[in-house]
Amino acid sequence: MSERSARDVVEELARRQEANDAMVLDDLVAEDMVNHAAGRQGRDGFRQILQTIEHDLGPISFEQHHLVADGDLVAQHVTVHGTHRGSTMPFLDGVPASGRAAAWRFIHIWRVAGGVVVEHWACRDDMGLVEQLRSG
Repeated sequence: MSERSARDVVEELARRQEANDAMVLDDLVAEDMVNHAAGRQGRDGFRQILQTIEHDLGPISFEQHHLVADGDLVAQHVTVHGTHRGSTMPFLDGVPASGRAAAWRFIHIWRVAGGVVVEHWACRDDMGLVEQLRSG
């Protein structure tokens, strides 16, 4: 039996996250994943990041625009949709929870080895999100 492709792993990660599968990170993210996009590292650091996003914007949903794979790398363009319920993310400091709908765009790059995500990079439209939440 051949190993699943990197694209298959990232598609499953997205599908199971959307379904609120509590085991998805344990199954598909390496314990020592290197997260080039943020200070928190490893699977547990990634879990904390996702919990913070859920706290501030939850309940969240994902809209996937593009998924492009090349070998062990997968590029994913998504929009996270939610409702502004908190401002614990550092770039939201001083922005009062507004209850407004929010759409936050990301480009992720995932590197997969051995059937799990081992590295992650992201480009986020933080300023676009802040502008939505500050505008009245």
